[in-house]
Amino acid sequence: MRENMIQIDTSHVDLEDSAIAEDWIIAGKPVARCKRLSGSADGTSSTWIWDCTAGRFIWNYRIDETAYIIEGSMVIKDQTGRSRTVKAGDTIYFPAGSSAEWTVERYVRKVAFLRAPVPRILMGPYRALRLGKRWAIAAGSLFTRSPGRPDDADAAINRTGTPGADSTASFDL
Repeated sequence: MRENMIQIDTSHVDLEDSAIAEDWIIAGKPVARCKRLSGSADGTSSTWIWDCTAGRFIWNYRIDETAYIIEGSMVIKDQTGRSRTVKAGDTIYFPAGSSAEWTVERYVRKVAFLRAPVPRILMGPYRALRLGKRWAIAAGSLFTRSPGRPDDADAAINRTGTPGADSTASFDL
């Protein structure tokens, strides 16, 4: 069963070995590690922390990835041969089906947001399922809300005067 609560963990994240496929390695002996931090209920999205030591390798992307570099840097060469240095504070997007050559001189650490694209033929049924789920949740909240207690959307409007905008809360992870 999925927990329905916000989780914040600012402690050290213990990463697990995640070997790069031998046939992807071009030079060096890069050592990669990762840890799954979260995943969506429908299984199409997840968030990971990943790091890697020095080396040069090809990475083939089966799903969409948006990465935010936390520490270190690397040179990324795309399929056209164009290279770019990516460093801490940069964000990079790799669409499903793409590949890139990574050159890590010392070390790189990133948080990766992964999303499996839903095939076009399934988008209609997928959207209908999501909409049905939202309706079911909304209908359920009509019967579970305590009298006199606002729901989250009402509370956000009451605090800020703007629906969905709450400038009083922030989280640094």
